[in-house]
Amino acid sequence: MASEAKSEAKAADPRGKIVDALMKLAGERRFEDIAIRDICKEAGVTLADFRESFASKGAALVAFSRRIDRAVLTQGSDELADESPRERLFDILMRRLEAMAPYREGLRETSAWLRRDLSAALAMNRVLLGSMRFMLEAADVEIEDGAAGAIKLQGLALAWARIVAIWLDDDDPGLSKTMAELDRELTRGESATAAVDRLKTLAAPFRALAGAVFDARRRFRDRPRRARAESDDVGFPGSDRDGEEPAA
Repeated sequence: MASEAKSEAKAADPRGKIVDALMKLAGERRFEDIAIRDICKEAGVTLADFRESFASKGAALVAFSRRIDRAVLTQGSDELADESPRERLFDILMRRLEAMAPYREGLRETSAWLRRDLSAALAMNRVLLGSMRFMLEAADVEIEDGAAGAIKLQGLALAWARIVAIWLDDDDPGLSKTMAELDRELTRGESATAAVDRLKTLAAPFRALAGAVFDARRRFRDRPRRARAESDDVGFPGSDRDGEEPAA
């Protein structure tokens, strides 16, 4: 009964139907050739429904990415607790591929479209960074804020793009090529992360020195203003600060 209600709710959800239609059409034609009217027709929704749900095809693609995020994040991760961080991340990313599997043909074309459209690729990169951050959270892998964390997160996003490219052409039911590539990318990621951490440690004294130099320059720059303020406070002999003659 609950599953029937869930199916009915999904059928009544125009956003979900639009996303499904977009991915189906992407498996049949070039992404650039898919018109919003085509998506509406395939989804069985009106143009008004589309406009209320999404601003563009790209926005619907973002919603698809978040659907995959949710599919991964709603799975429990208690069984991964005894694994190493690397093994947990490996399993989480394999879950992501599993969630993407029903949309493989559509993803093949959307990946090709992103290679053809730089602005779309940059926009989707920002979406992917958010997805990868939550994949790390699901794997209970901490990533710090700041520049070092951003570099590591971008590295994982680039690694994921390479993994997906292998997965799209991996015809082995056991995904042996994909799993081997995922293992290689995680090994590279560990090395790159260690290098970033070493660089951050080496750079710490220079950051402190740069901060001290900045403070010194600011104090030097502010010194004439302080001197003028003190002169204005004291005034000149024989007159008050307003230049009036002193009272007899």
